[in-house]
Amino acid sequence: MLGTARAASHGHDIRGQAADLSTLVGDAEARVLAAEQQAAGLQQQIDAAAAGDVSPQVEKARAVVAGLRPAAQLTAVAGPGLRVSLSDAPRDSDGNYPVGVDPDDLVVHQQDVQAVVNALWAGGAEAMTIMDQRVLSTSAVRCIGNTLLLQGRTYSPPFVIAAIGDADQMTAAIQQEPGVAVFLQYVQRYQLGFDIERVDAMTLTGYQGPIRMSSAEQGVK
Repeated sequence: MLGTARAASHGHDIRGQAADLSTLVGDAEARVLAAEQQAAGLQQQIDAAAAGDVSPQVEKARAVVAGLRPAAQLTAVAGPGLRVSLSDAPRDSDGNYPVGVDPDDLVVHQQDVQAVVNALWAGGAEAMTIMDQRVLSTSAVRCIGNTLLLQGRTYSPPFVIAAIGDADQMTAAIQQEPGVAVFLQYVQRYQLGFDIERVDAMTLTGYQGPIRMSSAEQGVK
């Protein structure tokens, strides 16, 4: 072990070389934002070029694509629904958590957010956003410490999930979700935040990120 450490360090002290995870995430987020801006510019060029082709085949293909946009979560949706907020336990006046308590018990975790998302879908949600980002079938909820990582961007609590659909059905689904029931135990014991708000009218923006094509098929005339 000592020999391996010496070979890796080339004779230098490696104790202070531990990666700062938050810095790595921040750097990655900056790269994602830059790539998204570049992709948006290229997409505008593609759309402009496609608009110049007025052939019947192109017009037909564009009409098909336009019809698929709502199902792909690319268009805004309006209607009644729920807004759910999850937040960490409060700190004292000095910014510290209670003594003798595991810090992991005092923060919102990935599985807590995912449990709410799953419950809302199960309750018939028609559309959903997390921190104002539209949720797709490919969206993955990841947490690093108490920071949420979603589609290349990071967010701090409180984490807000909004869903359009039948408020009664979605509320009932949340109440029946086992993962939410576990989270509520920590809410009662450590005062983590959990709030469900009925909203008569809300508008959820369409997905704004890049579209990644996993496969393509050429039709045969």
